[in-house]
Amino acid sequence: MSFRELRNARAMEFAIHEINNRTDLLPGITSSSCSCSRGRICFYTINEYDENAGSLWNSTGDCKLHYMVQKCVNVQTIPSDHHQAAALAKLVKYFGWTWIGAVRSDTDYGNYGMAAFLKAAQEEGICVEYSESYYRTQPRSKLERVANVIRRSTARVVVAFLHSWDVLFLWQELLRKPLPPLQWIGSEGWIIQSDINRCIGCGGPIGFGVPRSVIPGLREFLLDLSPAQALKSPLLTEFWESSFSCSLTGSSGGARKCNGSEDIRALQNTYTDTSQPRESNLVYKATYAIAHAIHGVICNDTQCDKSAKFTPWQILDQLKRVNFTTKNGYQVSFDANGDPVAAYELINWQVNKDGYLNFVTVGHYDSSRPRGQELSLNGVIIWVGGQTQVPRSVCSESCPAGTRKAVQKGKPVCCFDCIPCAEGEISNKTDSLNCMPCPPEFWPNTQQDICLPKPVEFLSWDDTLSIILTVFSIAGAIVAVSVAAVFYKHRASPIVRANNSELSFLLLFSLTLCFLCSLTFIGQPSEWSCMLRHTAFGITFVLCISCVLGKTIVVLMAFRATLPGSNAMKWFGPPQQRLSVLTFTLIQVLICTLWLAISPPLPFKNLKQYKERIILECALGSAIGFWAVLGYIGFLALLCFILAFLARKLPDNFNEAKFITFSMLIFCAVWVTFIPAYVSSPGKFTVAVEIFAILASSFGLFISIFAPKCFIIMFRPEQNTKKHLMGKATSKSL
Repeated sequence: MSFRELRNARAMEFAIHEINNRTDLLPGITSSSCSCSRGRICFYTINEYDENAGSLWNSTGDCKLHYMVQKCVNVQTIPSDHHQAAALAKLVKYFGWTWIGAVRSDTDYGNYGMAAFLKAAQEEGICVEYSESYYRTQPRSKLERVANVIRRSTARVVVAFLHSWDVLFLWQELLRKPLPPLQWIGSEGWIIQSDINRCIGCGGPIGFGVPRSVIPGLREFLLDLSPAQALKSPLLTEFWESSFSCSLTGSSGGARKCNGSEDIRALQNTYTDTSQPRESNLVYKATYAIAHAIHGVICNDTQCDKSAKFTPWQILDQLKRVNFTTKNGYQVSFDANGDPVAAYELINWQVNKDGYLNFVTVGHYDSSRPRGQELSLNGVIIWVGGQTQVPRSVCSESCPAGTRKAVQKGKPVCCFDCIPCAEGEISNKTDSLNCMPCPPEFWPNTQQDICLPKPVEFLSWDDTLSIILTVFSIAGAIVAVSVAAVFYKHRASPIVRANNSELSFLLLFSLTLCFLCSLTFIGQPSEWSCMLRHTAFGITFVLCISCVLGKTIVVLMAFRATLPGSNAMKWFGPPQQRLSVLTFTLIQVLICTLWLAISPPLPFKNLKQYKERIILECALGSAIGFWAVLGYIGFLALLCFILAFLARKLPDNFNEAKFITFSMLIFCAVWVTFIPAYVSSPGKFTVAVEIFAILASSFGLFISIFAPKCFIIMFRPEQNTKKHLMGKATSKSL
């Protein structure tokens, strides 16, 4: 017999004794009853005997409850298994177990409870590797198959919706072969059963049990049992004889006759153990709930109708409205479905230093608390193998930040690979399903878990390349100014006067501006620098080429003026030379003005050229304006080159055309190669190429035109005479 069930039955008897002695609950009515397990109560008339349930008490008196029932009135004072299933799913989720096994008793309790758990687990994102069922009366082969499934699985956590004896059968079968450490999660069907006094091969199970509570007076009631009282009930007689190994009736073959010296208080079994009367408390509350429901049906404020007839369905309907507090402080009420508030204690099986098993409360679950706060822990959990660290049970380890989950083909969603985020994307939390692209001006760090601002790149002043270009630019300007000073000092010398000193000084001035305008291309682009750099470059170079073109025309006109009857120099004297330079330059000024007015160059963040950094550059604004400026410079340079080329074979007296031809050849070569280099150069090197083209063409013009003259002025002063310049031999030496 089950001493635990006997204790529960006597807890009902104790509750009925209390109810019968109360004047505020069913006054004047006495009742008798029998109990089923887990809080299901059967009320019977005291004259009826049901041999299946047993009428435990030999009561006398009138029948006060005038109705006959064929089956139990179900008073579910234990929370519904749906609540327990939801609590177990939240417990599994709480400890991060996403890969579990499930095993259940092949009964209504196990099947319905596990079905509810599997549904709740799916909602919590938990994957179940296997779900097996068995019952202890089934063939052994079924139990062996279930045990083999558990052994071969990779899940290290097993949720068991089992009856207590099914648990023992399963553990014993598992011990027959090597078994990996398993963390067992138990339903209340076995996790709080003190008659399971060992946990073979599993260690530290946890699970939910109904709250324990001390029922005042119950222990004294249970222990107040004499041999004479035990003889009044067959079950109590069996309990007495089984506990003390003696016979009350003397009819048991071979057993000694009980002599009255037996002390029930010396017994240590589940009947006398009232330290954690969880189920007994449920029975106690259920009995009171039935009494309150019957009171609500047959009683008014002053009295009860002893002759009232009613049906179980009336009682069930009234049960949904009861709301009372028991003597031991528990409030009892039911929802519309007839379920009480789901409240559990989290039980952990711990072995003390003496080797005995203790049921230790390490937490609580209350479904009435806000979502996500139902479960709370308040104790140290001893896990499988005596460990204090939470065991892990996952199909795949969590994907770290910087990766995303990709489900493995043909496997549950909990089995996945961790794929690094694509270029330009991040994930900033573990187990991300997708990676997020960074905003346009941001780029992932090395771990790809955060977006950082992209570095902004431009040709800054402290860049090595900038310093080199700046040195050449300033050096070119200084040399041009120095040459101008030399020419000014020797302005009366034949070589200076013979080469049109006014155009020479203007050319040196424009070359100085050309050298210096390259500096506007260095540094962080701004609105004014973007507009200044292109317009200053365009205008100064046109001024420079205009001067060279004027000098070329002067050479041609001077040659024609030596022919008999020619007055060509009259049409291209100094006024016309100034006017031509001014006209050519004003055309470029007009082009630049239109460009700035219609669509000027402005700072622009180039996000397309490089994915990981920003190129800060000057957008052209109007591409037509930019190429018009370059095209006009190229047109003048080409025109100058053609005229100088035509004049290259003139008498040696006018050999400056050769130097102009060479300078224009260098100029055109630089700017022809500039175009593809400009288009293909990456980032800040685009600006560097433009500066290099400006400096190279400026130095080409400067060296080709002025270097020979400076050499004569500085190192060959004897050749700086009108006679030498007019002499053929001397001209050749030049």
